[in-house]
Amino acid sequence: MDSIAEALKIIKRGAEEILLEDELVNKLKKNRPLRIKAGFDPTAPDLHLGHTVLLNKLRQFQDLGHEVIFLIGDFTGMIGDPTGKSATRPPLTRDQVIENARSYEQQIFKILSPEKTLVMFNSSWMGKMDAADMIQLASRHTVARMLERDDFSKRYRSGQSISIHEFIYPLIQGYDSVELKADVELGGTDQKFNLLMGRELQKQYGQEPQVVLMMPILEGLDGVNKMSKSLHNYIGVHEAPNQMFGKLMSISDELMWRYFDLLSFRSSSEIQGYKKEVAQGANPRDIKFKLAEEIVDRFHGTGSGEAAREAFIAQFRKGELPDNIPSVQVQSENGEIPIAMLLKQAGLTGSTSDAIRMISQGAVRIDGEKVASKDVKVPAGSNHVYQFGKHKYAKIEVL
Repeated sequence: MDSIAEALKIIKRGAEEILLEDELVNKLKKNRPLRIKAGFDPTAPDLHLGHTVLLNKLRQFQDLGHEVIFLIGDFTGMIGDPTGKSATRPPLTRDQVIENARSYEQQIFKILSPEKTLVMFNSSWMGKMDAADMIQLASRHTVARMLERDDFSKRYRSGQSISIHEFIYPLIQGYDSVELKADVELGGTDQKFNLLMGRELQKQYGQEPQVVLMMPILEGLDGVNKMSKSLHNYIGVHEAPNQMFGKLMSISDELMWRYFDLLSFRSSSEIQGYKKEVAQGANPRDIKFKLAEEIVDRFHGTGSGEAAREAFIAQFRKGELPDNIPSVQVQSENGEIPIAMLLKQAGLTGSTSDAIRMISQGAVRIDGEKVASKDVKVPAGSNHVYQFGKHKYAKIEVL
């Protein structure tokens, strides 16, 4: 039982919720490799650190001796996951899905063990279904139950359209678990409805229901919104070492611990030791160095993190600008945009109030010059380098 208790401790680290934990313990007691499923829709070619929260947990299951199934939702990717959407999302073309799926396969093995990973595509079984099969699958759930889902419910009440194919998406995700006979399925907290669908359909097909393990959504560099390319607050796994290192150093000291819990492979006791060091007066920057080095090493090879750290130190010792400053476009209104709104739209901060606070502290610069007033309005057509705090930079073009 001690080994099971230790395994459960590792599995629960960073997890938001497990449904049901007792069932997971019973599965672990069977002393056989469990089938661990996680599905990814290839909706974009690149993964960012937010995606790796699930990948890290999959790696932990591999290290515990379990079988990991990395499911690429090439079939569901052409439907479009409605989770969290306020409107119907345009589906991707088959060519887009295939291209993105190939990119995923190249990136995931920066974390997962290739020898212990089974990569599958849900078109393998969904592509064989005919119209009668799909109707039979659709008969296993009711419209009333679908409308219990929060995002569907909100859209229905507000009179926004919900396409029939969007109801099909959670059914297919759930049916994937039936085909794979999954013991455990991982997903973000925003996927709860879809994950539970897998449990329900497995019961209907006479299978033991999967355990659902939900991981939290990782906040982006602003510390407020979820990490997202569209919000310009992300760290891509393919970014250059120095750029990745600089972005990690730009997160707040408080957010650093969240990143340690969800992204680091260091033990919980080691992380607690770092917290104790900071509480006793250690510079949080030095602890953040360890996090940034670990992440850069993971994606660029051993030693690249140390090299990025030295480049980072030299850069700010000399007052140089970082390499590969991201370029961002923001939209003006009536030919201009308030500076605080510009900083928020560019992803340098999560709120205009935070921007105003930083301006008042003299911590915002345009081309090296301090912004003197929160009332500054930037005209359309301008294109300058903005610095927010010590380590956040962006080349911002105002449209």
